[in-house]
Amino acid sequence: MTDMQNLLEARVTVVGLGIEGIDLVRFLTSEGARVTVSDARPPEQLTEQLAAIEGCEARLSLGGNRIEDLTEADAVYVSQGVPAALPALRAAEERGVPVSSMLELFLDRCPAPVAGITGSAGKTTTTSLVGAMLDASGQDHVVGGNIGVGLLSLLPQITPNTRVVVEMSHTQLSRVARSPELACVTNVTPNHLDQFSWDDYVDLKRRVFKHQRPEDRAVFNYDDPVARSFMDEAAGHVYSTSRTQRIPGDGAMLDGDRIVHVVDGAPIEVLRRDEIRLRGEHNVENVLSAVAVAGLLGVSEEAAARAIRVFTGVPHRLEPIATIEGVTWINDSIATAPERTLAGMHAFTEPLVLLLGGRDKNLPTRVLGEEAVRRCRAVITFGEASDLYASAIRDAEGSERVTLRQVADVDAAVAAAAELAHSGDVVLFSPAGTSFDAFRNFEARGRAFRDAVLAREGTR
Repeated sequence: MTDMQNLLEARVTVVGLGIEGIDLVRFLTSEGARVTVSDARPPEQLTEQLAAIEGCEARLSLGGNRIEDLTEADAVYVSQGVPAALPALRAAEERGVPVSSMLELFLDRCPAPVAGITGSAGKTTTTSLVGAMLDASGQDHVVGGNIGVGLLSLLPQITPNTRVVVEMSHTQLSRVARSPELACVTNVTPNHLDQFSWDDYVDLKRRVFKHQRPEDRAVFNYDDPVARSFMDEAAGHVYSTSRTQRIPGDGAMLDGDRIVHVVDGAPIEVLRRDEIRLRGEHNVENVLSAVAVAGLLGVSEEAAARAIRVFTGVPHRLEPIATIEGVTWINDSIATAPERTLAGMHAFTEPLVLLLGGRDKNLPTRVLGEEAVRRCRAVITFGEASDLYASAIRDAEGSERVTLRQVADVDAAVAAAAELAHSGDVVLFSPAGTSFDAFRNFEARGRAFRDAVLAREGTR
C-alpha cells in the first residue's frame, strides 16, 4: 500500500459495508477523503449499516461492485470477506490502484505497540481473556479487530502507553504487509478449504509474525504441529504454551493440575486447572495462550488468575442458553468446522443430542461422524449440508445405535431435539458448517438458536 497518511481530498472506495466498512467510512470521511461505498447488496438489505454511517459525507454505490468505482479511485479499502477474485477488485489491482484494509490502516496509524492474536480456533476467547486480564490489572488498554469491534474508532483513545490487543483473522491478515510487535498463534488446523489451499491458508496465518523484527515477540502453541513449526521461522523472541508437555523456554503450561507462567525458566503458579470455569481442554489451551500474552504485556500472575476465575466465556462459544425439563441447551454456533465441533463434544461427559448443519467448507467429516456415533444419543442435521453430515453418521461403524434425523432449518432442529432429548442430556448446537446458507454470520445463527430454545421455555 502506498503512503496514504494524508487522505485529504483523496478519492477512496470502501468495498463492503459491514463492521469494518462502517469503521472505514467513518474514519476516512473524518480525514477529509472523498469516499465511495461499494456494496453488492441493495439499500433495503443495508438498513442498519446505512444508519450507522448517517452523517458521513460518502457517495453510495450499492447493488453491485462497479469496476469504475474501484479503478478510478486513489485507494481502495476492502473489508474482510470480500472475495479476492471480485472482478472490480482485480481490475483495480491490474490498474495499479493501492488496495488496503482496516487492519493495515490501523497498524499504520496506531501510536502504541500491538498484540495480535490469530488461530483457526480459540482466538476470540484468548483475545477476550487477555482483555479481561488487562482490566483486572488496571492497565490502560483497548481490544478490537475480528472480535467485532472496529479498530479505527479506537485510535483517539490510544496513547503510546496503551496496551492494544487485536484479534486477527486469516482474511484480515491477507491484506497486511506488516506484523504486530507481539504475535500469538493459538493453532492452525484445516479450515476454509473451500476458499484456500491448505498451504495458502497456513501462509495467511504465518503473516501474523512474518514481518516481525528481531526485537519483537511471538507466542506459539507448542502442542499444535503447525504453530510449533512457526517457532523456527520467527525473527523475534519466541515463547510457547503447552497443555501436554514441558515447554522449551518461557511461556505458559499445564504442570500437573496447575496453570504456570514460566519466566526466565522459573515456573510461577497462576491458578489450579479446576478453577477455570470454561469447559473443554481446548479452553485450557486458550487460557495458557492468554496467560503468556498477558504476561508479556505486564499483567501479574495474580491479576491473570482473578480474571480467569470469573471468566465464563464469549457468546456463541459453548454458551449455556437454558435448562428445560432437565435438558441443558448449549449454543456453540462459532463451530464452523468439524474440528471445532469435536472440541465442543469433548467438553461434555453427559449424553449428547448434536445439531449439525449449515454450509460445508470442503473439510473432512469422517472423524466427526465416528465421534458423534460414539458420543451421541441423537444427531439432527439441517440446512445445506444436511445430507453430507447425515452421510458421515450413517457411514460410521455402529451408526444404528444413534437416532438420526434430517430437518430443514434451525427452528425444526430445535423442535426435533426437544423431542429426542432426555433429562440429563445436553443439546449441543455445534453445526460444523458455516452459517452462510441461511444467515449472514454465525452470530445471527446463534441468536436464532437461542430464540428458538427460549421460545420453548416461554421466556422469550
